Amino acid sequence: MVTLKDIAQECKVSFSTVSKALKGSSEISLETRNAIQAKAKEMGYHPNIAARTLRTNRTYDLCIIFEDKTGSGFQHQFFAKIISGIQAVAQKNGYEITFTGRSDADFDYYTHIKARNFDGVAILSTDFESEQIQTLIKSEIPCVTLDYIYDQNHAAILSDNQDGMHSLTEYLISMGHKKFAIIYGEKTRVTEDRLEVFFDVLKKNGLTCPESNIVQGLYHDPVTSQKATAQLLDLPDPPTCILYPDDYSALGGIRELNSRGLVPGKDISISGYDGIMLTSLLVPPLTTYEQDGCLIGNKIAESLLQQIEGVNLSETENGFVTSVTGRLIKGGSVVKL
Repeated sequence: MVTLKDIAQECKVSFSTVSKALKGSSEISLETRNAIQAKAKEMGYHPNIAARTLRTNRTYDLCIIFEDKTGSGFQHQFFAKIISGIQAVAQKNGYEITFTGRSDADFDYYTHIKARNFDGVAILSTDFESEQIQTLIKSEIPCVTLDYIYDQNHAAILSDNQDGMHSLTEYLISMGHKKFAIIYGEKTRVTEDRLEVFFDVLKKNGLTCPESNIVQGLYHDPVTSQKATAQLLDLPDPPTCILYPDDYSALGGIRELNSRGLVPGKDISISGYDGIMLTSLLVPPLTTYEQDGCLIGNKIAESLLQQIEGVNLSETENGFVTSVTGRLIKGGSVVKL
């Protein structure tokens, strides 16, 4: 069995140089990394995971908590991008990722993760306020939460929902719209942030949104959004612009508009949120705010690895909380009044 020591002797470098080169460490020059990796492949080297675990007391396995409440699984493009971003950084540093997600209210995540000896946990989608998740966040296990701040001493990566909703609403107002309706998702901190900014921007522009034009829906659920759209269109004074909780939900609204012979960007304006590729292919393309899922995933993995390596996050550039800004996409689904 080929060992790192064998490769080091062949390449005439130190054991640590080989170790770092095979992990893709930037501490080693690209030329040296490529030479060592090529020699390792030539010699038939395969890492001994069990030996590495015993040597380092790590499993090199990161846990991802993803409770799929929408039934879309990894077809949810926003989360799919985040997971790809996590995986890219994890693999580059020699880590694997494992998914877990339980709907049981009393499922003990802390005990499960300790038993599996995961090195760290990325908490993407769950009830963050549940006792089990709170226990996990407060434990000694390195954790990073997505769009949830426990406190300023626990790591969190945020999509800048305030910037997103601000940019989107200001743009819609600049297009001449005054009669808005908004369909929002489940009551979460993300939803609360977006609604707060939406109403604040309207107020600063001397506008209001009637209570009848504010409808609760569900994230990633076109069926609910279609029903909500029908409700809004049947109002005595229907809105000229409807904001949807996300791009996928907006597809349900488009279905309802089509059934009534209404064309987005011509007869009525609509906007989504997320910036998934699917809605860029629509005719006309959907106006939306693109969240940078891949970068968010990168930041989640980097924060986890820093904690695993013993880095004090308070001394890093962003501290414990990092906010990732996306970009406004001006599609043809919004008509200028």
